[in-house]
Amino acid sequence: MSHSTFTILLGGNLTVTDRLREAVGASRFIAADSGMRHAAALGAQPELWVGDFDSTDAELAGQWPDVEQRTYPPAKTETDGEIATAEAIDRGATKLIFAGALGGERSDHALQHLLHAMSLAERGFDILLTSGEEEALPLLPGEKVLDLPKGSLFSIVGFSALEGLDIIGARYPLENFSLPFGSSRTVSNVAEGPLEFHLKSGRAMILARPYDFTGA
Repeated sequence: MSHSTFTILLGGNLTVTDRLREAVGASRFIAADSGMRHAAALGAQPELWVGDFDSTDAELAGQWPDVEQRTYPPAKTETDGEIATAEAIDRGATKLIFAGALGGERSDHALQHLLHAMSLAERGFDILLTSGEEEALPLLPGEKVLDLPKGSLFSIVGFSALEGLDIIGARYPLENFSLPFGSSRTVSNVAEGPLEFHLKSGRAMILARPYDFTGA
């Protein structure tokens, strides 16, 4: 993995799994406010720590005295995660992994992470959002391959109407499918091995649970 991969540590839930460790293994790290609490569990040394630090306690701050900090006022126009992302892009990021982007106490933040990820994917960045137990990847017109364990759950949630959707390698495959906006037709599928997706138009999010075999 090249150093053009950056992992942004966010404040949501994070379970450290082998799959997560492999994904972030050789990346560079930037922490957003309380997302720094995930650094130790990942064995990571962030090169920058940004935010208004309203959710960082003194104990956490004291654990990382050598990491550069940039403090922003609480009344700012961007989230701490967006600030961290901009810093990563300025440093040459082409792939962005958002660790701690899913779940957590703030549904508004989790939804904003998904929307932000979609906008970044539309700009050509390679994007992964993860909680360790769950992953999300933007699906735009073209092709995407996802290697999931056989029997694990995944869904496709449309952010618009979808046209020409193919799902290959799943228990419930689709070919040239039209998905109306708001439909649940592509929720709760099961991987039979590596998955391949094709899409002619629209935008969606692939939500995968690599360690969840309840649908098998």
